[in-house]
Amino acid sequence: MIKKKRNRARPPGSFEDRLQKFAEDARLAARKLPPGRERETLMKRARQTETVMEVSEWLTLRK
Repeated sequence: MIKKKRNRARPPGSFEDRLQKFAEDARLAARKLPPGRERETLMKRARQTETVMEVSEWLTLRK
């Protein structure tokens, strides 16, 4: 049996760029929502993503 080669496309932009875009988009979407659970969830995800960005930056600086 011949295995097919996996067709893998790389996502556009760096990991950090994608994280930053996600955080910005989440904040913008949250600002458009009225106060409530959904807005708080989006804000929390934006904060978590920013924390991931900080950890990623810290890890890349330690090399």
